[in-house]
Amino acid sequence: MIRGRERFLTKVYVSMDFVIIQLAFILSWVMKFHLFHDGINGHLPLKSYLFWSLIYGAIAIVIGYLIELYGSKRKDKFSNELAKVLQVHTLSMFLLLSVLFTSKIVDISRLFLFLYFIWNVMLVSIYRYIVKQSLRQLRKKGYNKQFVLIVGAGSIGRKYFENLQMHPEYGLEVIGFLDDFRTKHEPRFAHYKPIIGKVSDLEHILIHQLIDEVVVALPLQAYPKYREIISVCEKMGVRASIIPDFYDILPASPHFEVFGDLPIINVRDVPLDELRNRLLKRLFDVVFSLLAIILTAPLMIIIAIGIKLTSPGPIIFKQERVGLNRRTFYMYKFRSMKHMPQSVSDTQWTVENDPRRTKFGAFLRKTSLDELPQFFNVLKGDMSVVGPRPERPYFVEKFKEEIPKYMIKHHVRPGITGWAQVCGLRGDTSIQARIEHDIFYIENWSLWLDIKIILRTITNGLVNKNAY
Repeated sequence: MIRGRERFLTKVYVSMDFVIIQLAFILSWVMKFHLFHDGINGHLPLKSYLFWSLIYGAIAIVIGYLIELYGSKRKDKFSNELAKVLQVHTLSMFLLLSVLFTSKIVDISRLFLFLYFIWNVMLVSIYRYIVKQSLRQLRKKGYNKQFVLIVGAGSIGRKYFENLQMHPEYGLEVIGFLDDFRTKHEPRFAHYKPIIGKVSDLEHILIHQLIDEVVVALPLQAYPKYREIISVCEKMGVRASIIPDFYDILPASPHFEVFGDLPIINVRDVPLDELRNRLLKRLFDVVFSLLAIILTAPLMIIIAIGIKLTSPGPIIFKQERVGLNRRTFYMYKFRSMKHMPQSVSDTQWTVENDPRRTKFGAFLRKTSLDELPQFFNVLKGDMSVVGPRPERPYFVEKFKEEIPKYMIKHHVRPGITGWAQVCGLRGDTSIQARIEHDIFYIENWSLWLDIKIILRTITNGLVNKNAY
């Protein structure tokens, strides 16, 4: 790959996507009508299937452009690209089915369409992962580099430089800094790229040096210089980016809205505020919890019998928790402690070797089997399969005064498992660390992240040393 050929790379991606889609067609055709020994009788001929595959390929390419699948992905995580691939092929398949229905074409095999969809998602994801990893390795070796000039040698500019140094796979090389108040870095930053001039030297440097991007990292008091810097960059045809001086209070992925002619930055962008994301997550929750209830029903019956035989009291323990939008609900668990007044259970923290536990209850808590009834909370809509763990109102009131940003966790439905839990933050562990992980999950939510957390919950094992 040669530097500056992003448009060429985009064309390669488009062409490869189209080829892969036709390869998926061939594999699906062979599996459906040859490996499964299902003849073509009663279905459309090969040329008709091929025609609709070509149409599907064109639809997928157009949708890919619309959702920016073919944009620059140098700094993007592969999980974001994977989510877009899934979105492209889901929308493309729905659109194809709509066209077939409108055209009254009903003889196309449903099994073929299912295989076609699966092969498309798998093959496109695999080849894109290989390409992305290959490009990252090439960039680490010095190929396909882009050159960056940082305007501002203060704390913001240095922070950006440090971040780039930690990610050589991006292939972004800083050629230097511009600053009006420094001619060189402090001794402890002497290994940084040099300060090569003042802000007024920007146009001269862009004329005489090859620069792909100018990153403005100036404090707020330097705002009057922003317009001049952007004007020079646009005049020279160089991309410009701005790191706001208040970046540390912004979310990981800031979201902009327009009110009249004013752009507004949402300080806390929540992907699940979008209707399509909420519907997708809710559909996943309902399907997953129904399957979980069906598969674990025999186990839940055995647990219920075990609770009844080992201690007096109800089988299901209901406890008030704070959920979405600070609304309270009753969370269900298999009872693992001796029956006690609600005023006690709602205000006492569970500790190691807690004397309130029953012997059978200790086993349930250690193996997380006491959480199984929460799948019914998911069906009711009180909880999600994945999300921040809900807490009792007594502790919510206590923590919101002691821990900054604690209440942000209530922007989404609470979950049976979560990012903090799969990272080992369960039971008697740091509440501050849990909130940091919960906020990361809220700001970076994707269906793929939910699936990743569920898989880690399973692969890490349900037994947890911090579960008291």
